[in-house]
Amino acid sequence: MAKQSGLGWTTLSVDNAGGTPVDIRNDVTNLSFATPRAVQDVTGVDKSANERLLLLADATITLETVFNPTGAHTVFSTVPSTSVARTTSLGVGGKSLAMEMLYTDYPLQRSNTGELTASIPGSLADGTVPTWS
Repeated sequence: MAKQSGLGWTTLSVDNAGGTPVDIRNDVTNLSFATPRAVQDVTGVDKSANERLLLLADATITLETVFNPTGAHTVFSTVPSTSVARTTSLGVGGKSLAMEMLYTDYPLQRSNTGELTASIPGSLADGTVPTWS
């Protein structure tokens, strides 16, 4: 497959508190996500370079949204009062990634020029290794 931009996401959905996926592509202006692995240093004194073992996998996401009372707000407004894991599905360039995430805050910010936005953090919830398909 040829190189491509991050334009034209085909999937960006997050389950609401009832477990129904909500397409929030139009409300998300920016996102970042990571799927890091922990490492353990196991370098013996007989080595001149590091030796490491891969350990647990993790995932985090931050979704930057504009306020939409009929879109992303319907998903994230319940974050302060519920503790359910939410299936988060990403799709771009013919590749997809689905993860069970715990969203930990819904911090709305109103700027001095009038924008009403949120930067919503999520962390891996269920111990399943995030895998692109």
